[in-house]
Amino acid sequence: MCLSVPMQVVALEAGGDIAVVERHGRQERVNMLLVGPQDVGSWVLVSLGFAKEVVEPEELALIEDALAALAASLDHDYSPEAHFRDLIDARRES
Repeated sequence: MCLSVPMQVVALEAGGDIAVVERHGRQERVNMLLVGPQDVGSWVLVSLGFAKEVVEPEELALIEDALAALAASLDHDYSPEAHFRDLIDARRES
């Protein structure tokens, strides 16, 4: 199983076919052929050196929350009330 991680495009190379992306200060070069050239500042899901999907701001927030929940669970500090607030609120509304 591969985990795709959201990364922000910070520079373009080769006419946009390659991008330099960054997350928490770590940069890498990724192949953009699956999603096409994206503007600097865009967010993409990256896995195994490929940008697989363009991520919109609303989706990015949900992914970041899920990754924070994963990190908290690995630190034995997971709390459903602190993570996935959108799911808890949706359950209460239904």
